[in-house]
Amino acid sequence: MGLVTEDIGPVLAREQFFADAPVVGAVRSPILDSWQRSRSLGLSPDGCELPYLPDIDLGGRLVRAATPVLDRLQARFTGRNMNVALADGRGAVLQRRFGDTSMVRRLAAIQSVPGFVFAEKYAGTNGIGLALAERQLVNVYGAEHFAERSQSNACAAIPIRDLLNGRIEGVLCFGFPRTDADASLDIVIRKAAGAIERRLLEQSSDRERALLQAYVDARRRAPAGTAAVNGQPGEPVASGLNWRDRMILEERATELIASAQRAAVEVSLPGGRRVTLLSRPVTTASGVEGVVVEAVLGARQQPLAVAREAGTATATATTAAPSPGTGTAADAPPGLLAEQALARFAPLPAGPTATARAPDPAAPRDTGSSPGDTAGAGLLLVGEPGVGKHAVAARRRLELLSEASTRIGTTLDVSRTARELAEMAVPRLADFVTIDLPEAVLRGDEPSDPAKNLHRTVVHGFRGDCPFYPVGEQVHLQPTTPQLRCLTSRQTVLEPDLRDAPGWVSQDPVAAQRILAHNVHSLIAVPLLARGIALGIASFYRARDPAPFGDDDRSLAQELATRAAICIDNARRYTREHAMVLALQHSLLPQGFPEQNAVEVAHRYMPAESGVGGDWFDVIPLSSARVALVVGDVVGHGLHAAATMGRLRTAARNFAELDLPPDEVLTHLDNLVGRLDREEGGDDPRAGMPGIIGATCLYVIYDPTTQECAMARAGHPPPALVRPDGIVTFPELPAGPPLGLGGLPFETAEFLLPEGSQLVLYTDGLIEDRRRDFDTALEDLRRALSHPNRPPEETCRAVLEAVVPDHPDDDIALLVARTHALSPHRIATWDLPADPALVSSVRAAVTRRLADWGLEETAFAAELLLSELVTNAIRYGSGPIQVRLLYDRALTCEVADTSSTSPHLRHAAATDEGGRGLFLVAQLSQSWGTRYTPQGKVIWAECALEVPGGKAGPAALRIDLDDIPAI
Repeated sequence: MGLVTEDIGPVLAREQFFADAPVVGAVRSPILDSWQRSRSLGLSPDGCELPYLPDIDLGGRLVRAATPVLDRLQARFTGRNMNVALADGRGAVLQRRFGDTSMVRRLAAIQSVPGFVFAEKYAGTNGIGLALAERQLVNVYGAEHFAERSQSNACAAIPIRDLLNGRIEGVLCFGFPRTDADASLDIVIRKAAGAIERRLLEQSSDRERALLQAYVDARRRAPAGTAAVNGQPGEPVASGLNWRDRMILEERATELIASAQRAAVEVSLPGGRRVTLLSRPVTTASGVEGVVVEAVLGARQQPLAVAREAGTATATATTAAPSPGTGTAADAPPGLLAEQALARFAPLPAGPTATARAPDPAAPRDTGSSPGDTAGAGLLLVGEPGVGKHAVAARRRLELLSEASTRIGTTLDVSRTARELAEMAVPRLADFVTIDLPEAVLRGDEPSDPAKNLHRTVVHGFRGDCPFYPVGEQVHLQPTTPQLRCLTSRQTVLEPDLRDAPGWVSQDPVAAQRILAHNVHSLIAVPLLARGIALGIASFYRARDPAPFGDDDRSLAQELATRAAICIDNARRYTREHAMVLALQHSLLPQGFPEQNAVEVAHRYMPAESGVGGDWFDVIPLSSARVALVVGDVVGHGLHAAATMGRLRTAARNFAELDLPPDEVLTHLDNLVGRLDREEGGDDPRAGMPGIIGATCLYVIYDPTTQECAMARAGHPPPALVRPDGIVTFPELPAGPPLGLGGLPFETAEFLLPEGSQLVLYTDGLIEDRRRDFDTALEDLRRALSHPNRPPEETCRAVLEAVVPDHPDDDIALLVARTHALSPHRIATWDLPADPALVSSVRAAVTRRLADWGLEETAFAAELLLSELVTNAIRYGSGPIQVRLLYDRALTCEVADTSSTSPHLRHAAATDEGGRGLFLVAQLSQSWGTRYTPQGKVIWAECALEVPGGKAGPAALRIDLDDIPAI
């Protein structure tokens, strides 16, 4: 009952084991080994969760063979508390039968429902898992189970094998209360497993069994002893092969069967081991001809075990017999276990009253061993040459298709995907491959007529001198060519002999003769079809193999082309979407910058290889000759990132129009991103669009009148400052959180920049690369920038050449601005007390300064503007007043006071005595506004120096004044 000594049993041993106390000798070795494996897998007694597989094969050969046996077992255990389970080779339960049918309602799902996997790596120590691990009959009692939930149960389990190859096909398991354990159940489960195995064997063909019998008969007539290699005695082949070794031997054996010749081939296995394969013909009594392949080791080699490949005709893998009463391997004449396998071909009695019979007493059922597990030398494979030939061809085709599924479509590039198809086909299917695609497919569009505008996209072969149309050339196909016929009919066209294919020759007789001169003689033309759309043509040519293409080759070419067409269509659709997103982003990025004198700018944008992202930049003229420089980055790629980028850029321009400092602009952008994220559902998968999961921004304002630069950043890399002497610095800016987090403030830092300095703004794609250290990238950028007096265009070019990675993972935005200063001679400033009597003197001083600048024609408008602005400052402001004139591309008039009250434009009624001052300002200026400062505010107005057709003068201004209502 699981006890191994008089004073300790599984319960105490289990407690000591989990307490890390020694239990060697206190519990059976298989159980202890399983416990240790279970712990090493990270399992815990109360946490063994079993996976459920919904795709189990409920109608396979194992279930068909076991169903009658399970029916008889259910009848035998009627009324008993017995659970009979059939599992597959993975440990997944396929069927369950109960002696007492009411157990189904009492048991948990894992004990009553098929589909749960009881492999040891999931369930720990249990009957099914241990039978698969030990490959023999096992019993597990109560506390020997690893999982807590199974402590009250006992079970017996035995593997079910394919008798021809020894492979375990499944497990039969009896589950019962621990108190119902009975040694006779081992006999019953062995008989039941033997019956299932015999029924599996019956599913083999009569021809396979006949060839196996012929081999056994031949071995009976041969002298006793082991096989010989080249006349020298060899060692028996014994256990020790893993599945890779068996696969190597069985593949070579299949090729020997296909050759149908007597041969001896030495096969190298990993670890320096060598096995000799002997093939010789064998003929059954009925005249069926086949080939037998035996595996023999050379002298003084480690013994190995061999097994049969399921896809070939017939095989068994051992010749040893069990010792009496033990079932272990012992010396025996070759072929004995093959005879035992044949003995089990006897069919079971038909009908519901049939009972399972015990197997041959000589068979190794006592320990659950089988031909695949016992030692011996001799048979590896037996099969018919035709079957072997087809098996070899089928295996190679499957290998090609399997490899094609991983090697075709590795990129989302249409041309590259087409070339991968050609590289897969040469040389295993064809010697040359050409692929023609319409121009629309190469652009990413669906072809309206796939036969038009075909371009040679790929030419690939085992050598490069075959005179096909070159890559890039437009191909005009005649209706009689195999290629156009396949495209029109949507069917693969096979031309076994191109010399007898007039339609192919007539396309270009001169080129056809040159191709035929290179021994090209056979063609398969396949349409590239995906989702019902014809995307092009793949042409497979054969030259080196004198045999023409056949129907099997046509099927293989069609399968390859179908798989490639799906990948080409995916690449085409990606190309189209990528082009759409790229076009959208380019439309959202600046197409040109407004004219301004504060900075000289150059810019670059580079999309990532993985797709278009959300990087953006902008140059925004501000009031009083100032300029704002902006660079931002929306996390992610694709349409959503590009659209979000456009929204942020538009918002940044709008906030800039308010003349806000950098930190306040970022605060408004932060609020906007948070609001957009909430409106779009954030990362909620139920929302229609993903939220904005991250955006960064750097906002810079440069004032050419003071050469001061103010900047703030939201999670963005700081800019590089290049001074006129070539010194490059990366200023320490307060980092600030990325946009959208909310709740955290942004800070503005101010710097004084000498004239001729360069501001270099960029996104993280320029310096962040998983194949390069971050500090190395910064140093590369520093070296590329350390060249004074270089134009911004050259700076952009140098940075891209020196810093941008070869294959950028993220898109890159780069903005270089060289600063200029407004000459002091173009700045006029007057500091005044708040006295209305001084307004006339200000007007006079302004008139004189405008005359000095040669702007007499604007004096009239400037006088009116300043009169209104100064009067408003005196009437509604406080403290001293400063008047400033800036002569740049426009004439800017500024009036600053210490009040934070903002003026508002309103339309005065005809009876109002005031309220028309700002209306006059708006009429006389091209733009005006208010800018707040730490000391108060500045009201500014710009007068245009030029208008279409000439300069603005008093006449034009008087025309505008005529539209002003009378006071």
